[in-house]
Amino acid sequence: MNTLWYPSEGRRKLVRVTTDITTSRQVRTASAPPVLGALGLFTVLLGAALPLIDFFIVNVALPTIGRDLAASESVLELVVSGYGLAYAVLLVLGGRLGDLFGRRRLFLGGMAAFGLTSLACGLAPTAWTLVAARIAQGAASAAMLPQVLATIQAATSGQRRAKAMGLYGATAGLSMVAGQILGGVLVAADIAGTGWRSVFLVNVPVVLVGLFLAARAVPETRSQHPEPVDGPGTVLLGLSLLTLLAPLTEGRSAGWPLWTWLSLAAFPFVAAAFWAVERGADRRGRTPLVPPSLFRLVSLRRGLVMIVPFSIGFSGFMFVIAVALQRGAGLGPVRAGLALAPMAVTFFFVSLAGPRLVAKYGTRVVTVGAGIQAVGVGLMALAAWRSWPDLGLLELLPGAAIAGAGQALQLPVIFRIVLSEIPTARAGVGSGVMVTTQQSALALGVATLGTLFLSLIPGLGMRDALVTTLLVQLAGVALTGLLSLRLPRTVG
Repeated sequence: MNTLWYPSEGRRKLVRVTTDITTSRQVRTASAPPVLGALGLFTVLLGAALPLIDFFIVNVALPTIGRDLAASESVLELVVSGYGLAYAVLLVLGGRLGDLFGRRRLFLGGMAAFGLTSLACGLAPTAWTLVAARIAQGAASAAMLPQVLATIQAATSGQRRAKAMGLYGATAGLSMVAGQILGGVLVAADIAGTGWRSVFLVNVPVVLVGLFLAARAVPETRSQHPEPVDGPGTVLLGLSLLTLLAPLTEGRSAGWPLWTWLSLAAFPFVAAAFWAVERGADRRGRTPLVPPSLFRLVSLRRGLVMIVPFSIGFSGFMFVIAVALQRGAGLGPVRAGLALAPMAVTFFFVSLAGPRLVAKYGTRVVTVGAGIQAVGVGLMALAAWRSWPDLGLLELLPGAAIAGAGQALQLPVIFRIVLSEIPTARAGVGSGVMVTTQQSALALGVATLGTLFLSLIPGLGMRDALVTTLLVQLAGVALTGLLSLRLPRTVG
């Protein structure tokens, strides 16, 4: 009896053809699809948490870094924005490379590079060395993170996929809050005299564990019909994001020089050129970096639109509250970080109930979540108005806890909606587009709400600047709630 493997045209996967020589009868058996088990899911979620934690972990460490390395405010902003820019610009490319060369391979390579660049950040002797290491760390994150969602899409199905996507959303939201808390704790603990360096060095042992687990438990998946990398599209997407994000993140600290305005003016033209190149490649039957045909999916299009105001508000709030509590209320890094603990706790527990609520009530859960978050943000603004400068854990507790619960009913569900109709073959591209949108909006949040807050302080004072910024965020929450009414009622 002989066994051969042939491609199956209908299902686009290998089938085993077993030939019985005595009867000349062939029996075709489909090869088993890759399966992501519990340990593998834990491992990829660990890989998802690391880049998001490191985006926020430095917020409370920046004052200490500035003193230790004699870094100016503009250089400190580059420590944050350099990471975010490299991360956002390369995410879609990372997803495409995973489709092409194998998602497990890219995940392992990206995680190893993340560990090495974290070590470089922790050992950086100067501020500019730290900036360079952070840019490299952002690039490593861009290779690792898209493989997480793509692997979940390719190696799970049905309820297992819904549960995995819910856990991914919970991990993403919790990581963004926990990063700020962990940063404060590590800086204050001053482990072995490392001070702020521990916020980066802590990644190294975590990465070693992650690499060991990934090698054993994460299945290899890739597109059955991979396309070569879209060179012109990659360059133009990178330029589009740079012309938008670079001036917004660096403009205020640099005093808004001429290059920032020229860059912003160039953005719509570069973005239009990118879209024209992608549409042309799509019409010619090639696979562009960001296929315009993906945006015909209503779930993806409307979900991406919702991610923008949600992420802008989230990251802007995290930056502003860190500055306000440390510089204005005089809290140390630990107390400033722990003031957000109620938000992290409620986010975690409520997000676990998300899949069941969505199964029962559909996407209206997102609308309710936006309403709950609005109540929480309003309570925090009221606490700042009434209690300033005595603002801390107790004063923020009711608002932070309610806001965290509302966020948990939105973010995981939006992620599921965006990816619900994307074909498995384009899982890497789809996840790259989604995470790029999220990351770009996170950077915009720091640039817009952060700039607004810092600009208002000289004229209004810290308290009124904080309250005003929270009210602006409240308007963004209301916009998210209104947009949620246009979502498909059910999630696939």
